[in-house]
Amino acid sequence: MWADNETSEDLLGFKVHSDLLVDVINDDTVLPVTIGVFGDWGSGKSSILKMVEKALSGGQEDGYKDGTLVLYFNGWVFEGYDDAKAALLESIIEKFDKHKTIGNKVKDKTVKLFKSVKWMRLIGLSFKKVIVPTAAAYLTGGSSLIPFLLNQFSQLNPQDLADKLKGEGAEDFLKEIIKKNEDEEVTIVREFRDDFKEMINKSEIKKLVVIIDDLDRCTPDRLIENLEAIKLFLNVEKTAFVIGADPRIVRHAIEHRYKTDSIENADDPDSRNKRIVSDYLEKLIQVPYYLPKLADNEVETYLTLLFCKKVMGNDFAKVLDAFKKNREDNRYDVFGLGDIRDLANDEQKKQLAESVSLIASLSPIITEGLKGNPRQIKRFLNTFTLRNRLVKVAKLPDFKIDILAKLMVLEYATTNLFKEIYNWQSLQKGEPKEIVVLEKFVSENKIEDIKKQFSPEWASGKIIKWLNTEPKLANVDLRDYYWISRDQLSSTISGASLIPRHIRSLTKKLIDHSSGSILTNTIIKEVIGKLSDTENETLLSLLEKELIKSPENDSIHKVFIELMAQNATGVMESYSRIIGKADNSKIPFSLRSEFALAESRNRNIKSLYSQFDKTSKIYKALNPTK
Repeated sequence: MWADNETSEDLLGFKVHSDLLVDVINDDTVLPVTIGVFGDWGSGKSSILKMVEKALSGGQEDGYKDGTLVLYFNGWVFEGYDDAKAALLESIIEKFDKHKTIGNKVKDKTVKLFKSVKWMRLIGLSFKKVIVPTAAAYLTGGSSLIPFLLNQFSQLNPQDLADKLKGEGAEDFLKEIIKKNEDEEVTIVREFRDDFKEMINKSEIKKLVVIIDDLDRCTPDRLIENLEAIKLFLNVEKTAFVIGADPRIVRHAIEHRYKTDSIENADDPDSRNKRIVSDYLEKLIQVPYYLPKLADNEVETYLTLLFCKKVMGNDFAKVLDAFKKNREDNRYDVFGLGDIRDLANDEQKKQLAESVSLIASLSPIITEGLKGNPRQIKRFLNTFTLRNRLVKVAKLPDFKIDILAKLMVLEYATTNLFKEIYNWQSLQKGEPKEIVVLEKFVSENKIEDIKKQFSPEWASGKIIKWLNTEPKLANVDLRDYYWISRDQLSSTISGASLIPRHIRSLTKKLIDHSSGSILTNTIIKEVIGKLSDTENETLLSLLEKELIKSPENDSIHKVFIELMAQNATGVMESYSRIIGKADNSKIPFSLRSEFALAESRNRNIKSLYSQFDKTSKIYKALNPTK
């Protein structure tokens, strides 16, 4: 099994990316700078950030090397805090305050800065949750209040103040006090920046580097709070901020915060909404850096290194050194098992030999099916390893692990086709004739014949590539392979361990929509043209599963109906499958009006009406003349 954690150990040849980022940060002429390291979920952002941290800090525990002070901040760790902005600010100040050599030089400034952050938190949080309790502390000698509030409170009789703080109008009373000094927040922010600059100068460091990771795991509000904190440091000399995130999640958070929800001109890049998001990012991020997806040769190299790490234990360090040296001279060829032959002992060679053909056959279909995503690859291999162990425990005869691997790639990449093969083989003693036909058509390049006899998905480029990859499945008894995968047939890998967090969140958001306009807007802004083919298929699979489980839930039906109205890819086929599998008697007939509205935008929807069970109320509602 392989750990699914970020690491400074470079198995991806990503050192070139971290070296570039370090080179930019070490160029004093570009400071201050904010760098955005952008990539999809699981693309390797965190590992690159760890490499940057290690290079700049020299691996020192206090993060200090040659005048550079490095702070690694995980935004998701502070997700539950009342104020994520304050958490980041306090972490930075604390880095200075507790440093063994810097702390004494800047003690006066850190004390003042900590107080400034408390004031920002006081203003930023709700009056009922924070200001009222804090104000109440004044009555018992609390000393943490800002001077301004203390001054205001001191003008009142203690008993009158107590009554006001405990009464119904406590919140309005405190808001009125704050209004008396509307410039207080502006003043405190300006003073914070000035004091921070002075602290850096007094510390005598050459530069401060703050690395912020996992922002895309945070809720939109928390993500924006962190970005707002970073804005406080823009143009502060000797600073560099490096932010790792999925740009789509960041854009969504900005839209959420600034209420750019209008669906008008949603596809126009020059619309006001698009410009607000773009302007925000451009002002905040001076250097955007997008990580490329792994190519075929890089996936094969990554698989080789993962298997070597699993088999070779402490000897793996030699392999990693050989890989680094190889990449200095040759970035384009596969670093394969042949390159480490002299580094492994006989037992290790024997174990690795079993993986040679598997790696070669897996790499092209994993590149296409899993989009060369490192995290997806690890999780795929972990699930594959568990199933392979089950094969051995169950003592299944004549079991080919490369066939298992090929089916598993389809299971994740295109769940509904994986299920379709399951249905075929379950009715034909494990050897579906459809697979024979499909592989024959592919070998003869008869793609149009596939479109005529099968659903359009079978003729897509990635599925053609999958069908054409060894091992072929024609005349193979697939029953044992689906028996091994039976635990996943209802939820699939994509519905469990491999599904990206933002797709899970999007699925829930669609189902829990509170109005038709919100649903329409969400689909326009976050689904149509915004998801990759794999993400779109995964989303539909999750929605499909929920609706088959709960056919009476009209909210999920409305999601499908709106998706069909907007001609979303694959949704007509998906809903057609639902009609064939779900209990039609439970489908609300009141959906007739939803279908009618959708039909006016997409007339093809009407072709589905005849597929409902003729005895169901929904069929009779949609087909009143039959």
